[in-house]
Amino acid sequence: MSLAAMGVVYGDIGTSPLYTMKEVFSGPHAVAVNPDNLLGILSLIFWALTITVSLKYVMFITRADNRGEGGIMALTALALRTSGASPRSLWWISVLGMFGAALFYGDAVITPAMSVLSAVEGLEVATPLFKPFVVPITIGIIVGLFVFQRQGTASVGALFGPVMMFWFATLGALGIWNIAKHPAVIAAINPWYALEFFVQNQMHGFLALGAVVLAITGGEALYADMGHFGRRPIKWAWLGFVFPMLYLNYLGQGALILDNPDAVKNPFFMLVPEMLLYPMVGLATAATVIASQAVISGAFSLTSQAMQLGYCPRIQVLFTSEREKGQIYIPNINWLVLLAVIILVLGFRTSSNLASAYGLAVTLTMMIDTLLAFIVVRSLWSWSGPKSVAFLACFIVVDFAFFAANSVKILDGGWFPLVLGLSVFTLLATWKLGRALLYDKLQQDSMPLDAFIKSLEYGGPHRVEGTGVFMTTNPNGVPRAMLHNLLHNKILHERVVLLNVNVEDVPHVPEFARVEVHPLPQGFFQVIVRYGFKDDPDIPQALMMCEAYGIKYEAMETSFFLGRETIIRHTIPKMSRWRQMLFTWMFRNAETATAFFKIPTNRVVELGTQVEL
Repeated sequence: MSLAAMGVVYGDIGTSPLYTMKEVFSGPHAVAVNPDNLLGILSLIFWALTITVSLKYVMFITRADNRGEGGIMALTALALRTSGASPRSLWWISVLGMFGAALFYGDAVITPAMSVLSAVEGLEVATPLFKPFVVPITIGIIVGLFVFQRQGTASVGALFGPVMMFWFATLGALGIWNIAKHPAVIAAINPWYALEFFVQNQMHGFLALGAVVLAITGGEALYADMGHFGRRPIKWAWLGFVFPMLYLNYLGQGALILDNPDAVKNPFFMLVPEMLLYPMVGLATAATVIASQAVISGAFSLTSQAMQLGYCPRIQVLFTSEREKGQIYIPNINWLVLLAVIILVLGFRTSSNLASAYGLAVTLTMMIDTLLAFIVVRSLWSWSGPKSVAFLACFIVVDFAFFAANSVKILDGGWFPLVLGLSVFTLLATWKLGRALLYDKLQQDSMPLDAFIKSLEYGGPHRVEGTGVFMTTNPNGVPRAMLHNLLHNKILHERVVLLNVNVEDVPHVPEFARVEVHPLPQGFFQVIVRYGFKDDPDIPQALMMCEAYGIKYEAMETSFFLGRETIIRHTIPKMSRWRQMLFTWMFRNAETATAFFKIPTNRVVELGTQVEL
């Protein structure tokens, strides 16, 4: 399991040695190359990896799992369980979670561009003749990666772990080879060198954190992917192999720069013996493709979870594996991310330029993780006030220092992930608000179910054979689709199922708890179907599970009645005009309930109605 975790969890942070040291000593806020600065930077990298990745994520935050699942959505769901919290507090927690999730898409765009570009740039070290071809080769690899997404990762996923294990072993071997020439660099583990670096360089030293943070980008991914492997394999893979190999490589790059200061142009590839340079470029490219794959898969998974939790309209989701439910492909997200990645590569053209855009979204996400984790340890784990504050202070100071150092990058490209994150956040927030207003409106206009059923005792419409299934958001009210059916067709089926789908704030709902059936008078049944935010909704399958409760599901004798609402503007709107237009556009282009819930298309009747918002 630890081997498999290396192939998925640590791809992003595992490719950071390609560009971190280069950006520290030759980036926009380049640090002067001398032994004191070198030991200071190596010390900062070690303690950044130790505090942020080892202590914060591996030792603390991975304990905050939502039934085994991690990630910012799972952490938000845990924080929202805070007992006694005011509606305003819960709203702020929800906003924090949404914004953190939105920033992840910025990471999903920058990681493929940055990592693949930095790997292909190794060809320039071999010969300057390759320089004009770096961008075209990078785009070719990235396009191939995104085109491949439709096939799924099952066929090559088994190779990810061994390839990344070989990658990390190579990093460590290259580091040891060069440390042997200057073993004094090992002393950088002493935190005194980091403190002395700040004393000597002051503000310039603080700005250098904007490049040091590149060493920990991808650290939050180990929490997001925890559900695939569990906490223990991720912890032991990091502490027992990945962390030591990574840091040995950083020490090796430091030793090389001490020996040859000109190596700051590309210290990673200049570590490599000349005869192995081309194979190393190939291995680095494979590692960056794997790192990119993990981030792209994470974007698909996050979108799917957002749909289930009601933060995102329904869009087409394709399952690429018959055995693994977590392996999904979302065409719309795939092509939008590809377009953004290509624009980034063409716009920035070098990994050094892209480094200006990298880090801001990651550090903001890490800060949000810390704040949400603080709420969890204080409210759910019942930590004492001083202990909780100590937890918050320890990590938020480090997170804020990295964020503040990266904030100077905003004009140099850091605006891109922020604009992308804010755009996604606007979409998520607009959809959540619009759905809430729509639900309230439908609630106001609905008739109480018990009064309607009681009225049937005094005579009612003609009853016909078969089963009529009416999907509803309010199991205690009469669906609009039923009222319209009665108005126009003046009939009811002999069995009427009022079906309500409820998505829980847990990853998976077990089969035994999937359906809840309440028989009602006059042949009515109230059915509640529960899914977790990582489950695949399948209404016909859920109805088959209702047979034990007296509902026999026969596909050809069952009709599904769905309401199709058309949003029109109210004279006194509850949303601003631009937001209402955005919600209406999203609502109109959302995937139909028929496809999303796997309802047979030839058994569906849609009844339209207008709703004022």
